[in-house]
Amino acid sequence: MKKLAVLSFTALFAIAMNQSQAQTSGKEQANLTKKEVKAERKALRKLEGNNVNEIARNSFYKDFGNITNVQWKRTENFDVASFSENGQKMEAFYDYDANLIGTTTAKTFADLPANAQKEIRSKYNAYSIGPVIFFDDNEWNETDMIMYGSQFNDADNYFVELSKGNEKIIVRVDVPGFVYHFTKL
Repeated sequence: MKKLAVLSFTALFAIAMNQSQAQTSGKEQANLTKKEVKAERKALRKLEGNNVNEIARNSFYKDFGNITNVQWKRTENFDVASFSENGQKMEAFYDYDANLIGTTTAKTFADLPANAQKEIRSKYNAYSIGPVIFFDDNEWNETDMIMYGSQFNDADNYFVELSKGNEKIIVRVDVPGFVYHFTKL
């Protein structure tokens, strides 16, 4: 009887140790994945030269149709097309390979989800609300985006500029309405 109890206890102990190691390796794997993502972010390719890629221009017309009055500029990492569509001022961002990363559109505070408006008014009540920009991600392109000088994992998000005296901060609001501090300007 004692042997059976000792064997049972030993088996349970071995199973517990094995699960503990599996959980640890899962955490280690998550940490490795985070490090890989950070390494990938550092690998965002810079554009060479000052001229907008002609392939990006062609991609723009393929993506948006025959839009007139398009203004182009080249930034460090993107070719950017500024234009109006349906009365909305927009910008389209193209990566090193001339693929659409996403677009930005000027929005208002009232365009934010109601729960985000409430949280911003509550948590940042000493701040004045400034411009709101909506980033619409191209889900087919894995290239990360840079907004306000900070790289982020691309997804549809609102960016709200808040100011208090000389201090300016940007909060990021996801589509469900969760609010996150993004950067300080």
